[in-house]
Amino acid sequence: MTTPPPAGGPSGAPVGGPRAVPPKSVPPKPVDPPRAPRLHHASHDTYVPGDGMLAWLPFRPTIRIRLTLLYGGMFLMAGVVLLLLMYFFVRQALHDVQPPPFLFGKDITVNGVPMTSEQFNQYLANRHDIASNSALNTLLRKALTVLVCLAVIAFAAGYAMAGRVLRPLGRITRTAREVASSDLHRRIELDGPDDELKELADTFDDMLDRLDRSFDSQRRFVANASHELRTPLAINRTLLEVQLSDPGASPDLQQLGKTLLATNERSEQLVEGLLLLARSDNELTDRRPVELSEVATRALVQTRAEADRREVDLRATLNPAVVAGNGVLLERIALNLLQNAVRYNTAGGWVEISTAEVPGGGELVVSNTGPVVPGYELEHIFEPFRRVKGADRTRSDKGVGLGLSIVRSVVRAHGGTIEATPRSGGGLTMRVRIPGA
Repeated sequence: MTTPPPAGGPSGAPVGGPRAVPPKSVPPKPVDPPRAPRLHHASHDTYVPGDGMLAWLPFRPTIRIRLTLLYGGMFLMAGVVLLLLMYFFVRQALHDVQPPPFLFGKDITVNGVPMTSEQFNQYLANRHDIASNSALNTLLRKALTVLVCLAVIAFAAGYAMAGRVLRPLGRITRTAREVASSDLHRRIELDGPDDELKELADTFDDMLDRLDRSFDSQRRFVANASHELRTPLAINRTLLEVQLSDPGASPDLQQLGKTLLATNERSEQLVEGLLLLARSDNELTDRRPVELSEVATRALVQTRAEADRREVDLRATLNPAVVAGNGVLLERIALNLLQNAVRYNTAGGWVEISTAEVPGGGELVVSNTGPVVPGYELEHIFEPFRRVKGADRTRSDKGVGLGLSIVRSVVRAHGGTIEATPRSGGGLTMRVRIPGA
């Protein structure tokens, strides 16, 4: 089983004592306070604005939105420049068509007011300026109105055009999601002109071909390893058990047989764990409603005897919670967490398992007493073959270091999340959430 490393030294150190071998190097502890690892992120649930020019947007700035803003913004900028140039040219034209000056020998009367020639020319110039400004203002208002209407049309047309241009990219994305979820035999097979998008689709298809061949080879290897590795180990176990059952065997031979049997048992657990880890690394395609409380109950029954032998108290608070998944694999999650909590506990300690329904699915929580776990070690406890200081590598009663790795792999296959947090008095709290049916 994978074990949380306690305080006092790095994981992987052997048992202290006469035969203890000190570690070659001890990694320095971080000076900064540890940060909780990000075990899960929901990129499609809630948009969190980030850095960049479009960080002010209240929604996710997709490529289609960016292209729409680019098309519409360019049209709007071109319209503003065109409007300013038109305003300047019309104003210049109106200035060039001012009325010529008039000269006359005596005063004339305009609207009952006698004027000289200079006053009359000034009067005409003022009237021309008033009429020109009025015409320019009218032109500016109507042009701005037309520009706003055309900008709305341009943004709508840009959005539609961007969607049409990005349609092949959406097809590539949908195919990639289907391939990632279940079917590696799917291909994009994009038709159309030989452009950058078709080149991307063809490259993606070539990559899928290689991945498909690689996974087929992996499945064949797992099937062959399942037979080739289990059979000789089973034969060795049978031979050792037959030898141990011989009443005429000497005490030294009996002790040797027990040691070899324990080593063989550990090898069998290692093979089973590796095969299960390889099989559970892909996302499930066939999901059925599973009651988490029933899964936890079956795991409790299988762990009860070991907990009693180690003087660990098992507690349970099981509430109904239906999730979607594979019952056998979900039972493996609960069983591995319980066994890990029992085996790396202290005499007189306790392990508590609880199930509950949460928004969007169900939650399985396993808490236990035990050694204090530093926060900076939490991101490593799910790695295969992680060891606690003091774990005997020749014994098989504490697993082979794959328990939590298998748990994480099965949780990922179900599309769920797992979070490990240290308890203040020692031990861990494992929180697993699985999506509902």
